[in-house]
Amino acid sequence: MDTVAAATSGRRWLPWARRQAAAYLAAAGGGDDGWAACAASAVRIVVCFVSMMVTTAAWAVVMLLLLPWPCARIRQGNLYGHVTGRMLMWILGNPIKLEGLENLKTRGIFICNHASPLDIFLVMWLAPTGTVGIAKKEIIWYPLFGQLYVLANHLRIDRSNPAAAIESMKEVARAVNKNNLSLILFPEGTRSKTGRLLPFKKGFVHTALQTRLPVVPMVVTGTHLAWRKNSLRVRPAPLTVKVLPPIRTDRWEEERIDEYVEMVHSLYADSLPDSQKPLEPVATGKKSS
Repeated sequence: MDTVAAATSGRRWLPWARRQAAAYLAAAGGGDDGWAACAASAVRIVVCFVSMMVTTAAWAVVMLLLLPWPCARIRQGNLYGHVTGRMLMWILGNPIKLEGLENLKTRGIFICNHASPLDIFLVMWLAPTGTVGIAKKEIIWYPLFGQLYVLANHLRIDRSNPAAAIESMKEVARAVNKNNLSLILFPEGTRSKTGRLLPFKKGFVHTALQTRLPVVPMVVTGTHLAWRKNSLRVRPAPLTVKVLPPIRTDRWEEERIDEYVEMVHSLYADSLPDSQKPLEPVATGKKSS
């Protein structure tokens, strides 16, 4: 009887084990790639994490030494981004095609679509020295990285209140002008879950009107396929970063904000592949952050 019971128990356990293994592979994003690919991806992610912790700790010491010099901390933050962002992309091993990098040689408001954590690594790597980032205020709670972000004197805004967000963007513009900086931000305001372009919020236009700096679009493709939402696996999908020519804003008018947002959004929609174009007609974001 014990043998029969054991056999019966085994027959019940095997389907459960198969379901658990399939669920694990799906969570790791490796259901169609096998265990070897998942394991290799896991190793790369661990190496990325450890490497980033090392560079973050090292630059945190530099930032603390530079506390009296805010602008020097911004530039050191850019140097950290150049080293760390490039290192992380090298570890992950995705083929990367870069176009239009000559358009990064001017001061400007650099904007980028956002569909994956890889977008952040690419922006860190490519943003010119003297560029200040802008993020939600909650970034300070991200372990190590958030604290370094604040130490590097990058900017934060409160996105929960539209009126406060507009005032925050005005403060950002004043800081950019006063210190002769550039600015980089994600105009969608959040990460796209599918890779398709989301509506743009108006913050980058408000900042352009205050600073009169050109808007420089950075169009990133493929990152949503390389690192999918809710996946622990980074696939070797090819990535492209195309920097479009600067858009002059010195003649922009306050009354035409929605028109400018729609114009830049349409430019992105035209530049992205079909798989990343917005499904809905081009529309501007309702919030002003």
